[in-house]
Parts: sequence; structure tokens; C-alpha cells
Amino acid sequence: MEGKLRDLILFGDCRDTLKEFDEKAQMCVTSPPYYGLRNYGDEEDQIGLEQSPEEYIKQLVEVFRDVRDCLTDDGTLWLNMGDSYYNYRPGKAYVKQTVASSRQDLPEYSPKRSNKLDGLKEKDLIGIPWMLAFALRADGWYLRQDIIWNKPNPMPESVRDRCTKAHEYVFLLSKSQNYYFDVDAIKEPTRRKRSVWNIQNKPYRDAHFAVYPPELIEPCILAGSREGDIVLDPFIGSGTTAMVAKALGRDYIGCELHEDYGNLIQKRMGEYQPVNKVSQATGINILDII
Repeated sequence: MEGKLRDLILFGDCRDTLKEFDEKAQMCVTSPPYYGLRNYGDEEDQIGLEQSPEEYIKQLVEVFRDVRDCLTDDGTLWLNMGDSYYNYRPGKAYVKQTVASSRQDLPEYSPKRSNKLDGLKEKDLIGIPWMLAFALRADGWYLRQDIIWNKPNPMPESVRDRCTKAHEYVFLLSKSQNYYFDVDAIKEPTRRKRSVWNIQNKPYRDAHFAVYPPELIEPCILAGSREGDIVLDPFIGSGTTAMVAKALGRDYIGCELHEDYGNLIQKRMGEYQPVNKVSQATGINILDII
């Protein structure tokens, strides 16, 4: 593709569109579709609806191999990932992990619940985040840190034989042994930022799917990039990454499977005001959609 790609959403499967890059991103921050949780449309071969956790991990490793090729040599990957439980239900199996009424949040078929999987027992925690983290490490990434996203307002659960799940992971991975990390950009008033981040879960009313809160990825972008750098998100969804990147004076490139999310992304641009004190951002550019 001719010309440089900045502040763009590339519509289509990221396994194809990531190959269109002609410029290097400084960092990637993203949250892939979780395993067996949602159906995002009629597209075949959706990431998240694989027949087993192992196949899901395999697909994501291939995606992030392409992401690594799109990063500078000192680039980083900040990866948000949640876990899920194995509850085998033969036949049509309803996912009962959310209280959303949208059909995509309650798909009629879920391989996670419909498939009998070797090595997993009823009620087992699958361990998806660490499966992915270890697989990425084996594929060549440097696994640098597990950050705990502690949710003061977790999703209510009716389960009575374990604690309510109130956290997810953000993994910091790097392309090389030495990488860019601005520790002072996210320094707290009295100390260096710690690895447990207390951030409220904030559903976005105009999106019919999960979005991570802007406050979760702001420190990732501040620590992982400079003003004017490119921030990449291969699963950009409603555009949270683009919105926060521009508010912090960075450029963005996103991949999105559904073209009808374009209007939602445009609407969100300029809605966010950074929480941390940073230098004046360069302003919000008009979103170009190709």
C-alpha cells in the first residue's frame, strides 16, 4: 500500500490487514476476543470460537507474530486477557458468564461448553491468560510482567463455591531484551507504579460488546511510547485505543473485522481526557477509514 499508514482503521481480518503496514509501531496495546465468550457476527473462522483452548492460543500466537513484525526493535506488547471456566454442556450450550441481554453475549453455540475436552474437568479454571503468555514466550516474545487489573466493581456472579472474580491480567511483553519503557511517565506521587492497578470497570453504552476502560490503557501508552509514536491495536473494536492514543498525542493504527464499527469509533474520538498529567497533546485528527 502506498503512503504511510497513521490514524487509520484497516477493516477486515487482522490476520490479513496486519500485512498492509509500511511503517513500524512503537507499541501494541490490545484485548483480543476472549475464548468462547461472544459471537461477533456471521464471519467464519472467528478468533474466540475455536474448538479448543489450544487452537485459540495457536491462532493468537500467529496474530501476535505478525504484530511483532509491525513493531520497532525496542517495541512492546501490552495484552489484556481474562480467564474462563470449563463447564461441559453437550448440545446447545449457553455461555452464562455475563448478564448482558445481547445475543452475541449469549451465543447459542459455544465450543467452550459444547466440546468434551481432554485434560479439563467440570468447573476447572482453564488458565487462558497464562496459556497465552507462555505460548507467546515460547514463540520468541520476552515475557516481562503480569499486571493485575483489580476491579473494584466486578461483574456480579451467582456462584457460591468460589470467590467472585474481580481481576484480569495485562501482560507486558517485549520484542527484544532491551526495549522502550518510560518509568517516570507513570510514576505515582510517592513511588514507582506498582503491578496491581485498581481501575473501575466502565461499560460503554453504545457498544454491544466488552470494552476495556480508557484508564486501563493510559499508563500502558504513556510508558510504552512517546508523543508522535504509533500505537497499534489489532482488535480495536469500539476504538478505545485510538481515543486514548490521540488524547496523549500519539498516532494509532487499528484493525477491525466489522466496518459498521467505523461510526462508533469516529464518535468516540475526542471524548477522553487523560487522567495523568502529561504534556499537551497534539490534538485530535479526523479519523480516516479505509
